[in-house]
Amino acid sequence: MSFFDRLSELSDKKDSLLCVGLDPRLSCEEESDVYSAIINKNKRVIEATVDYSIAYKPNSAFYEAYGPEGMRALEDTVKLIQDSGALCVLDVKRGDIGSTSEAYAAACYRWLNADAVTLNPYMGKDAVSPFLSHEGKGVFVLCRTSNPSACELEEKFLIGGQPVFERVAELAAEWGSNVGLVVGGNMPDVLVSLRQKYPDVWFLAPGVGAQGGSAYDAVLSGARADGKGVLVVVARAIYNAEDPAKAAADITEDIRRARRDIAKADKTSGQDYLKQKVLRGLIDANCFKVGDFVLKSGKRSPFYVDLRRVPSFPSLFENVVLAYAALAEGLDFDCIAGIPTAGLPFGAALAYALRKPLIYPRLSVKDHGTKSKIEGEYEAGQKVLLVDDLITTGGAKIEAAEILREAGLLVSDLVVLLERGAEGRKEMENAGIKLNAFAHIREFLPMCRDMGLIEEKDMQKMLDFAEGRA
Repeated sequence: MSFFDRLSELSDKKDSLLCVGLDPRLSCEEESDVYSAIINKNKRVIEATVDYSIAYKPNSAFYEAYGPEGMRALEDTVKLIQDSGALCVLDVKRGDIGSTSEAYAAACYRWLNADAVTLNPYMGKDAVSPFLSHEGKGVFVLCRTSNPSACELEEKFLIGGQPVFERVAELAAEWGSNVGLVVGGNMPDVLVSLRQKYPDVWFLAPGVGAQGGSAYDAVLSGARADGKGVLVVVARAIYNAEDPAKAAADITEDIRRARRDIAKADKTSGQDYLKQKVLRGLIDANCFKVGDFVLKSGKRSPFYVDLRRVPSFPSLFENVVLAYAALAEGLDFDCIAGIPTAGLPFGAALAYALRKPLIYPRLSVKDHGTKSKIEGEYEAGQKVLLVDDLITTGGAKIEAAEILREAGLLVSDLVVLLERGAEGRKEMENAGIKLNAFAHIREFLPMCRDMGLIEEKDMQKMLDFAEGRA
């Protein structure tokens, strides 16, 4: 069996995705007998957590620091892991070429007998290939790591607009099925984005616990459709816990809860992980309000969704931009037009993310300066993607499209985050514009009810409005 097949089998057996980090830091007193101090602590942690952990991740640096006795302890720690029935992911972050990489692979796989290793892909395929020649072994290449300064390189854009970490993921997918990615568990937005592009790849997700990440969020954002595919690494929060068994049990319950939510979403509403994250984020950002509201169209609504609040919440804003990008995928357009004012921040962020020009129509023409009806650089005949926050009726959207069309621009698609009601879709269709909505309000309302924002007695009235029956 391949490493990832064995990992999947253990995940099914233990109903878990937990990987416990084994990183010894000895006190001055313990350094008098390095080997015993490390091996006794590791044995205690493994025995306490083996019912929950499908893998363990010893970081080689914490053993190398203690010299020969530390390395002897590492060798025997790998044996303890494998004797427990779990798998060993040796965190060494090697990355060299030719015979040097072959020697590193021999050290990790033949001498230490690790099941998988972490690698630095900076030197390309030459640094990874020797590790892939060992049958039954796996590798995780550093992709978007959990440390604060990772953005200094990993998020830099290449010519053409692709971030470095996305190029790493692209290459890793080409290197074979025995290659996984290291993606920070404290970076749910990146997990969502990479999972969309690589539905089958396993992620090693450090950064949970001491680095601020949540096991629930890491699994909800990074797991595959089958609830597997992300190995959640927790080190200090378990290794240094007074009761490692309880700490591991609590984190495993978070993992299982996320997997249940994924299964529930797949079976009932068809929501994907990004949709769940966005809709829950809107609730947390207080974007949903219950009452009696008059909308811009003049209609009265029993609820109000204020998406103008979204840019004030950076994590939510990132997820929302990912949602718009998912809508835009496959659409044919040359530039993006945000509709002022609510749609303009989303249009600008999407234009930046997709490396497309941004323009925007003025719904009320200024009486000074150039008196332009459309701001930005454009040419007649270009195809424009119209962006707004949500839609109830077509009013302002059609008005914006007419301004653009008068200038010779072609408008055939509108993207919005939320579709509210049923009238807007018909009106856009009559105007020759296809409505692409990330979610309908009817998907949002049950979540609001479950989180206590809507009373059950008011639910039908809300749904009637959402379906255009009120």
